[in-house]
Amino acid sequence: MSKRAVLEVIALDAEDAVAAQAGGADRLEIVTDMAADGLTPSRETFAAIRSSVDISLRVMLRLADGFAAGDVDALVRRARELRAEGADEFVLGFLDEAGGPDLAAVETLVAALDGCRWTFHRAIDRAGDRDALRKQLAELPGLDTYLTAGAAGGVDEGLPTLAAEAARRGEPGYEPRLLVGGGLRLEHLPRLKAAGLDAFHIGGAARPGGWGAGVAAGAVAEWRAAVDA
Repeated sequence: MSKRAVLEVIALDAEDAVAAQAGGADRLEIVTDMAADGLTPSRETFAAIRSSVDISLRVMLRLADGFAAGDVDALVRRARELRAEGADEFVLGFLDEAGGPDLAAVETLVAALDGCRWTFHRAIDRAGDRDALRKQLAELPGLDTYLTAGAAGGVDEGLPTLAAEAARRGEPGYEPRLLVGGGLRLEHLPRLKAAGLDAFHIGGAARPGGWGAGVAAGAVAEWRAAVDA
């Protein structure tokens, strides 16, 4: 198995997916509606992307902007529809009003995923206690990644937290991989890599023309080269 660092790119459609794979992405996060910070795509969109590329796809499970779960039954239905279409990796994360993990919602949804691998997304950056959240989620099946900037304000603010958490890898609650994303820039990579971080997530950085334009294979290739350097 390759030991190279992971580069994950947000894709909204098949054209994004093809460009991201051509540029060297290892994995895609599949979403719709970035105005709401990424919501669950349709099964048709997932199917079109799945038929266009052969890299890993992680599908967002979120029906509204923010970190409240909302209608959990509807989320479960969407998850099952996507599973029936072939999705086997997911992204989710919900907080309660106190800033802790919404365990009831997360456990219900994870049960519906039936062992699939999944990422707890940047809800961790809004948590009241990151360490407590990790330990509360530690035994959930399939959790193998935290997508995090280290802080709600983004990687600039979160660099010290990211380095500190990377140093704790392997401790209880710290086994999942850290996937760095949220205001990530190329100039952050040397410090992050020196701290032992080896997974990176980009969205707007893969789109020089902005969110109204598609993923550019050349932009992804620039990140691939920097991640591998």
